[in-house]
Amino acid sequence: MSAKVLRLLSVGRCLTRRHGFAINCRRFMATDVHSDESSDDWDPKDGRYEEPLIHLYDTHIPTTITQKVLLSLGSGIASITDPYRHDMVAVFGETTGHLALEKLYDRMRRDSEGQQILEDKPRINSTTIDIERLGTLAETTFGRQYYNFLKNNRVTPDSRMAVKFVDDIRLAEVMQRYRETHDMVHALLGMPTNMLGEVVVKWVEAIQTDLPMCWLGGVFGATRLAPKQRKNYVNTCLPWALRCGHESKLLMNVYYEKRFEQNVDDLRRELNIPPIPSIS
Repeated sequence: MSAKVLRLLSVGRCLTRRHGFAINCRRFMATDVHSDESSDDWDPKDGRYEEPLIHLYDTHIPTTITQKVLLSLGSGIASITDPYRHDMVAVFGETTGHLALEKLYDRMRRDSEGQQILEDKPRINSTTIDIERLGTLAETTFGRQYYNFLKNNRVTPDSRMAVKFVDDIRLAEVMQRYRETHDMVHALLGMPTNMLGEVVVKWVEAIQTDLPMCWLGGVFGATRLAPKQRKNYVNTCLPWALRCGHESKLLMNVYYEKRFEQNVDDLRRELNIPPIPSIS
């Protein structure tokens, strides 16, 4: 965890102790995972609820609502200042995305392929996927396009951070899936990892997932585009991203690992992805 996140958590703990604002954020984000915990410890002397912070999964860091607010504010400002602070972008996504993740979970549950993903809980990294084998597939396959994307942009599926601040096991898995499929979405949409490509992907993801971090990236990321990129963005890329986000199938419902050998153009047509514009 970065030093900035640790400082924010430390400030949150101080505020919690000072002001007695020790309501666990699970009270505000309650799900059936915690439905058996219905009793609260009410202290009539100071009018406070005292509820224990419970670790829900291996990487989970329980936080109070005060800490959540501080984390979201601090990480949001840091993300706007430096969009390449992936640790801050990740924290902002986790601390602000509960409602969006709930809706996303429901949409996945109502789709046969999405439901299979929820049941299997697949992970995407170099131990679960034979990256080099993808390099032997035909150039027209989605798997080869994903392989080319990783090599050309010098990225690895092992670089995605583990979810820490989502206080619901189901939603943590959805967030982890979103995070780990991000590069596959890039490959599917034919978008590079430069600022223009990232902004375009963020707009598509924002429309489909409604995650605040995606809206933040789409809106504020566009302000950092070079003049030439901005013209292409306004005239071509943004209209395409809006159309793609609204018209294409929910990309979170794609079981990408089972589509590696599928023709990438056929996959795009199946998902109703519009013809991809030129990115310069």
